[in-house]
Amino acid sequence: MGSPRSVRFDEGVLARLDRYVREHPGSSSSSVANMFVDESLRTYEHPGVVFRAGPAGRRAALNGGPDVWEVIGALHAVRAESPALEGEDLAAELMEVTGLGREQIATALRYYATYSAEIDLLIRANHEAAEREERLWQAEQGLLGRLPA
Repeated sequence: MGSPRSVRFDEGVLARLDRYVREHPGSSSSSVANMFVDESLRTYEHPGVVFRAGPAGRRAALNGGPDVWEVIGALHAVRAESPALEGEDLAAELMEVTGLGREQIATALRYYATYSAEIDLLIRANHEAAEREERLWQAEQGLLGRLPA
């Protein structure tokens, strides 16, 4: 838990904060203000990074591009496929695979260097969800008699 601080909000900001809290049950003014201040500081530290809401919660993404975890997941896949690649060759292959420019790749890498535990958690969660969905699909196909024995 953090240290208490006295912060004064403009009336318009406070009204929007209150509305956001009402629209997101389980949140509080304090938790929402903390979240948005943290995200604002992260976007200040990492220009080109934005935050998006989604089923798994809010996550870092490239402005106009994919989520940071997706870029780093692609990096891991490229490394697994071509372990000898490094440096600019690795960056060039990652640009080819993702369709992103050098600056976008650099932005994702810098963000990951700072928040690797958070990004690794998202990568693991996505991998687990994909495996779970694959098992369910296999079971469904088996029940429908669509899979070869």
